[in-house]
Amino acid sequence: MNYYDPYYSDYDAVFGGFMLLFFFVFLVFLIIGYVVNALIYFTASKTNGFSDVAYIAWIPIINIYSLFLLTAPGDDDVTIRAAAKKTTLIYAGLFIISFVPLVGFLASIVMFGYWIFYTYRLLYRWTDDTGKAVLYIILSILTCGLFYAIYGLMRMRRPFIV
Repeated sequence: MNYYDPYYSDYDAVFGGFMLLFFFVFLVFLIIGYVVNALIYFTASKTNGFSDVAYIAWIPIINIYSLFLLTAPGDDDVTIRAAAKKTTLIYAGLFIISFVPLVGFLASIVMFGYWIFYTYRLLYRWTDDTGKAVLYIILSILTCGLFYAIYGLMRMRRPFIV
């Protein structure tokens, strides 16, 4: 029996296949980006004296603590770790709030601002130049993080200048 369905065509199957392929390619790039980011945080933590908590860089969601630890202000180890924990708790609160309708959008924007600011601080600690750090943030955003990954992989084994 040859049945014709006017609401289905072969183009729907092709479109679905392309969407599935796009999803898997996106997933592969996401995993590669996560591994590169974790490697940068892990190695930079070990290089700059935080080897006891460097493994946190490999734990999803919690690895943001590594970024905050690498960029926390302070003169001694206790002050730096306290500032990093405080910032991590604020970020975790924003993450939870981001699931609430309406308010969640604002929390997501603030989380993105946190990420930009602390990534700037990390780049500043590597370069000791405000202009370069801002330029590197802009390049990272324009290249969807590719510049940050390449620069981070080049600098992760060097101690911070500042």
